[in-house]
Amino acid sequence: MTDPLAALLARDSTEVAPALLGARVTHAGVTVRITEVEAYAGAVDPGSHAYRGRTPRTEVMFGRAGRLYVYFTYGMHFCANVVTGPEGEASAVLLRAGEVEAGHEVAAVRRAGVRERDWARGPARLAVTLGLGREQNGLDLLDPATAARLTVPRRQHAAADIRTGPRVGVSGPGGDGEAFPWRFWLDGEPSVSPYRPAVRRRR
Repeated sequence: MTDPLAALLARDSTEVAPALLGARVTHAGVTVRITEVEAYAGAVDPGSHAYRGRTPRTEVMFGRAGRLYVYFTYGMHFCANVVTGPEGEASAVLLRAGEVEAGHEVAAVRRAGVRERDWARGPARLAVTLGLGREQNGLDLLDPATAARLTVPRRQHAAADIRTGPRVGVSGPGGDGEAFPWRFWLDGEPSVSPYRPAVRRRR
């Protein structure tokens, strides 16, 4: 019998992304309800880390759906993705923001000096709140014995409650909001992060 969650995650990232809105991710004593995500589609997506093929950094993305792809960015932050789609196609959904639902005492220590609304408001903040770092890269969310857990509500949010737009901070063709309106968020949620376009770096 097929695991419904495994079947969901094995679909296209643009289908999985809105389905993860309202999902719960639990790790290291904290549970976050996801309110914002972004889809990335590997070889057909110029905004994806895997656009130019397999590398040591992106190896996890080419594996089975349901694993965590945790990457280091800007020399200071970790961000967490859920691998999606068929094995070998390297698609994923970035967990952009959420609201802490359990483990407030633990989260308050990790996010000391930050107001509660902002604890997981943005992908790097979310990773810190959940205690996700390099060691969690490749963690299997579908394994009952794993240190992290993903649960998806049986009833999905209505389309009227979901907003879409360009992905945050993605430069070049991948940042085209008309071609890739692959950021999804729940309307009216205070934990959703503000949109910021990519900043071109000087060479």
